[in-house]
Amino acid sequence: MKDIILETDGLTKEFRGFVAVNNVSLRVARGEIHALIGPNGAGKTTCFNLLTKFLSPTRGKIMFNGIDITGERPAQIARRGVIRSFQISAVFPHLSVLENVRIGLQRQTGLSFHFWKSENCLNQLNERAQALLEEVDLGQFSSEITGSLPYGRKRALEIATTLAMEPELMLLDEPTQGMGHEDVDRVTQLIKRVSVGRTILMVEHNMNVVSSIADTITVLARGAVLAEGDYAHVSRDPAVMEAYMGTTDGELEGAHA
Repeated sequence: MKDIILETDGLTKEFRGFVAVNNVSLRVARGEIHALIGPNGAGKTTCFNLLTKFLSPTRGKIMFNGIDITGERPAQIARRGVIRSFQISAVFPHLSVLENVRIGLQRQTGLSFHFWKSENCLNQLNERAQALLEEVDLGQFSSEITGSLPYGRKRALEIATTLAMEPELMLLDEPTQGMGHEDVDRVTQLIKRVSVGRTILMVEHNMNVVSSIADTITVLARGAVLAEGDYAHVSRDPAVMEAYMGTTDGELEGAHA
């Protein structure tokens, strides 16, 4: 039996009669990379918004480490260790790369709201921040102003700031969106590397990324679960091929949601 870290039961979200997420029951195993894929409009990002309580479900239950978190607020869920990144890069462009990671580390120290204290009190975090930058191949860029970084490295920095908040479960929302091939390859390998000892649930359009690093894949279509399994299983599922490509011939290889 797999150790389940996150589970949903009948998760549903309706917007004035439109069902964006329809009775989704999801089981994310601890230590795995679990990908949520599907055509545009399948409900993937809405599902993420429900899991982190940026939206409240119409019906259904969300369990994290066996605890019902359905009624909790986003900050409570983050404190439990469910940390999310977004489709767009969410970094502070006018701060240095190291300062961005240091902000993520402040939450663990209780210094986040000590605005009256000197910045020098944060220097104790520099060594840990530098170590996180090394982990995502940004060690040499620590003193750079973040706004000057190329897009792919900004996404790597976002992963570092997410790691700084010590996530038990990382939710990555389209981490390679808008990247060229070189950046996609770099970020894909980065996700694989930082997944060691961690659990990742990711929404991703690029099937090459999904096929190379995902242990389990859940396919959504029209808000409902269409198929689930490893890539070999879901890529040959006739219903999945129909949803993606309008055909049941061939395979999903290289297709983009």
